Amino acid sequence: MRASRFPISPDTPVNVAVVKSVVPYLMEFKSRVVLALLCLVLAKVASVGMPFVLKHIVDNLNLDAIQLTLLSIPIALIFAYGFLRLMNVLLGEVRDTLFGRVTERAMRRIGLKVFKHLHALDLDFHLNRQTGGLSRDIERGTSGISFLMRFMVFNIGPTLLEIVFVVGLLFFNYGAHFALVILLSVVTYVFFSMKATDWRTKYLREMNLADSSTNTRAIDSLINYETVKYFNNEQYEANRYDADLADWESARRKNRLSLFALNGGQAFIIATAMTAMMYLAAKGVESGKMTIGDFVLINAFTMQIFMPLNFLGFVYREIRGSLANIENMFALLRQSPAVVDTHNAESLNIQRGEIQFKHVGFHYAPERKILSDISFTVKPGETLAVVGDSGAGKSTLVKLLFRFYEPTEGSILIDGQPLRNVTQESLRKAIGIVPQDTVLFNDSLFENIKYGRPDATDEDVYNAIRLAHLDAFVGSLPDGIHTKVGERGLKLSGGEKQRVAIARTILKNPPILLFDEATSSLDSQSEKAILSALNEIAVGHTSLVIAHRLSTIKHADQIIVMEGGRIVESGTHAELLAKHNKYFHMWQAQQAESSQENMDPFK
Repeated sequence: MRASRFPISPDTPVNVAVVKSVVPYLMEFKSRVVLALLCLVLAKVASVGMPFVLKHIVDNLNLDAIQLTLLSIPIALIFAYGFLRLMNVLLGEVRDTLFGRVTERAMRRIGLKVFKHLHALDLDFHLNRQTGGLSRDIERGTSGISFLMRFMVFNIGPTLLEIVFVVGLLFFNYGAHFALVILLSVVTYVFFSMKATDWRTKYLREMNLADSSTNTRAIDSLINYETVKYFNNEQYEANRYDADLADWESARRKNRLSLFALNGGQAFIIATAMTAMMYLAAKGVESGKMTIGDFVLINAFTMQIFMPLNFLGFVYREIRGSLANIENMFALLRQSPAVVDTHNAESLNIQRGEIQFKHVGFHYAPERKILSDISFTVKPGETLAVVGDSGAGKSTLVKLLFRFYEPTEGSILIDGQPLRNVTQESLRKAIGIVPQDTVLFNDSLFENIKYGRPDATDEDVYNAIRLAHLDAFVGSLPDGIHTKVGERGLKLSGGEKQRVAIARTILKNPPILLFDEATSSLDSQSEKAILSALNEIAVGHTSLVIAHRLSTIKHADQIIVMEGGRIVESGTHAELLAKHNKYFHMWQAQQAESSQENMDPFK
């Protein structure tokens, strides 16, 4: 069974091993990574050195007022302190600049891989997808990679390195008490942060699920704007959207309250540790074992540790969220397409363009057969039409020929080559289609037509427009060929979109043409014009036509009639009429319907 679009439930532990999936993408710039890590270490050395310089400055200034002169002010130490602070900042900036390129390239590579993988997945996946939620998964996943790399490498790593330095220096210079307080507070803080963050991760995931659901609902409703208006369902859509927003609000509230508990606990640990360190330092000064400079050093180290450590709590929380988001994105990459090329698949070699279906059967589920024992041959350069009632399985033939699905029985061949043995790319390159519902990109007419062959010249595009009888329409537009068609081509009529589809196919110029009920939703005048264009481009090509209106295919070289997923009769138009079977009754019914429409004064 195919995994759902949300393969990770809110209660599933985050898989930290997902980091391993990201690491290979960072190796493109190994030298940059090494230099960035070197800058990281040097920056931390400078950071740890600053409190010691500050201690000596304070001790040198801690003189009687009579002894204090301009010459006795530790100028060199002050300059050394300023230099260390400057280097700490500059090395951090250099480190971020070096590693930024690495992270950005990794995001680009992964983003492209996911995009290409989604296009490689089969039709079944895309029929069940939720576009809005899917886009948010990818967006959050790539952003999560950026956050993970930036903060894990340059915040968690440096902070832990600094803690090791500080604990060691405190132990050797001031004894076990100071080192133990810092170590215990850090361990307690990290343990509490991890446990509390693990506890609240489910609320973050619930929030993300609610966010994706809300976004999906909004996009789905806006894409179907006209349908909403047709049925006067604005309030219904608003109520459904508000219900999703209510779930999002509830998830956000739980997330916020859990964050309050986490931050409160972290603040208590930090306050306790800082108080203990200051108390020990003050007692040391009181006993004469430590100087004021030592007190300042202890204070500086404590502040220096806990400031990034406090930030570390936020970083860890965000990293947990980022890991969940990245895991969702990589789960998409783990989706396997149902249709894949065989290991030794070769490019389709078309010499004649003959299509053969041999005892083809197909089903989505064994208990519901769509096609059974389908056999026919389309000879090179001829046109075969497929007719039948709705649900007879006609359009499934097109999906199988494009290898959107594999036959569950039998085989399909082109020029004797089984489609299972050829690459999908070469197969689809050899086939052009004018679909029943032409969906266009939200771009210009020119770019939508050029989509048939992106490397075509402008002259090729204009020639395709002329052959598709689209030039008069284009000339009537204020912006001509550069007119924007709107999302999914909604600014164009059905007939206009069909002509764009024809122009695309002409530009592609494939040896095999498919027409999937290309005129079923058109008026008689548009249908006549488009049929003329279709007949012109079909000359010299092998054509398979899925038809609803029998009048559009009566000149086909061969017609097969389907019923219940089977072929019930075949022949030419005249032969089928003479048989007085299924085709004859379909023809009679459509002729009667056409006569009734011509007699109706309101038509």
